[in-house]
Amino acid sequence: MPDGSSTPSRRSIVVSEFTNSVLDPNAPMLGPIENGGTIIANTAPGCWGPMITPRLRGGHEVTTPVFVQGAEVGDAVAIRIRDITVTSIATASGHDSSPEGFCLGDPYVAARCPVCDTVWPETHVEGIGQDAVKCDACGNAVKPFEIVHGYTVTFDETRSVGLTLPHAAAETIAKDANHYAALPDGSRQHSILTYAPSDMPGTLVRMRPFMGQLGTCPSMAMPDSHNAGDFGAFLVGAPHDYAITEDQLVEHKTDGHMDIDAVRAGAIIVCPVKVPGAGVYMGDMHAGQGDGEIAGHTMDVSGSVTLQVEVVKTYPIDGPVLFPLEEDLPPLAKPFTEAEKAKGQKLATKWGVSEIDALAPISVIGTAANLNAAIDNGLARAAALLDMTIAEVRNRATVNGAIEIGRAPGVIQVTFLAPLAKLDAVGLGDYAREQYGL
Repeated sequence: MPDGSSTPSRRSIVVSEFTNSVLDPNAPMLGPIENGGTIIANTAPGCWGPMITPRLRGGHEVTTPVFVQGAEVGDAVAIRIRDITVTSIATASGHDSSPEGFCLGDPYVAARCPVCDTVWPETHVEGIGQDAVKCDACGNAVKPFEIVHGYTVTFDETRSVGLTLPHAAAETIAKDANHYAALPDGSRQHSILTYAPSDMPGTLVRMRPFMGQLGTCPSMAMPDSHNAGDFGAFLVGAPHDYAITEDQLVEHKTDGHMDIDAVRAGAIIVCPVKVPGAGVYMGDMHAGQGDGEIAGHTMDVSGSVTLQVEVVKTYPIDGPVLFPLEEDLPPLAKPFTEAEKAKGQKLATKWGVSEIDALAPISVIGTAANLNAAIDNGLARAAALLDMTIAEVRNRATVNGAIEIGRAPGVIQVTFLAPLAKLDAVGLGDYAREQYGL
C-alpha cells in the first residue's frame, strides 16, 4: 500500500484493476493520487455477473482502491463525478432466487458446488442458459442464483434508451456475451448475458446511468456488496470466513454500496475516511433504476467513469453525504428562487423577523438492516453532522425535504434544506454553493 510519503503522488490515475470482490484495507492500493487529482476507471458490471461467478467473494466486482494523498482517518473525501459513460451494448437482469445447496450461508459471499463441496470453486461457461456455469473440478452446474423473471436489454447508439429482447435475440447475444457486455480486460466474471433471460420482450426503458458502488475502503476486510448496513447485516454471525459482529459492522463499514440513483454525473458525494489514504473505489454501474431497486437488481453495465477527489478535514460522521443535481432533489428541498425569497422577505418584514436563514440542500445517507432502522441512522447522522437535535432534523426533512429510498431493504437519504452556516461549520458549505449556484 502506498504510504503517502515515499511514493510521489500523481495528478491523475487510470484504473483498470479489480479486487476479488473483497475490500481489504491491508491489500495494496493504487496511487497515491494528489489531493484534487483525477481518477479515470473502466468499471465492470456489478450484481448478476459476479453473482454467477462463484470464485468472486462479494457479489460485485469493484475497482482496486486508490490512495488519496493527505486523507487521514477521521477525514472525508469529496468526490465530484465528472462523467459516467455506459460502454455495454447489452445487459441482462431480473428478480432472483437462491437454489438450495449452492452456498455456505450467503450466496453472494460463499458460493459452493454441492457435488464436490468446494467453496468459491473455479468455474467455466459451457453453452448458454441458467445451467451454463460449470464447476472446473467436477463439471456440475453451479448456480448460487437463478433468475425467476428476467430480461435481456440492448441499448441504442446514443445510450439514451434500451429495449428488452425476445428469446431468439437474447440467445444470439448470449453466444457472444463478453462482447455485448463490453467486459473490461481485467474482469473475471461470467457475463449474465449467458443466461439469456427474455420474460418481458418489447419493453422500452430510459437510460439514466449512475454508480451503485462509489466510496472509500472499510477498515476491515469486507465483501464489497456488503459494505452497507443492510447487506452488511448478513455478515453478522455468518457461517463463512467473512463473519463479523454487529459492532464490527457499525465500526468498519463506509456505506460505499448505496444503489442511490442520484449518484450520477454532476453530483458530489462526500465519503468518510476510515483507513489512511481513504481507498477510493467504484463499480456496479447501472444503466437506470427506479427508487428502491425493488426487483433486487437492475441493468448492470460496464462503463467509463471520471472522478475528481478532494480531502475534507475532520469529518464529523461515519457515513456519506450527497449533493445531488438540483433536478434530482425532492420538490421541497430545491433551493428557493429569487421570487420565492422576495415573498419570504415580505413576510419577514410584516411579522418582524430580523433575518431569514440562508439554506442549502443536503442529502445524508442512512443504512441499516431495514428501512425504519436506516431512517433512524440517517436522522442521527444528519443531527450529528449539523449539530441539531434529531427532532429538528425530522421537522426540516418534513417541511423542507423528504426521506427517499435508495435500496430496499435498508438504504435511505434524508434530504432537506439545511442552514448554510451549519454546513460551513463542518467544511461542506462551499460544495453546496458550487452545486446549486448559491
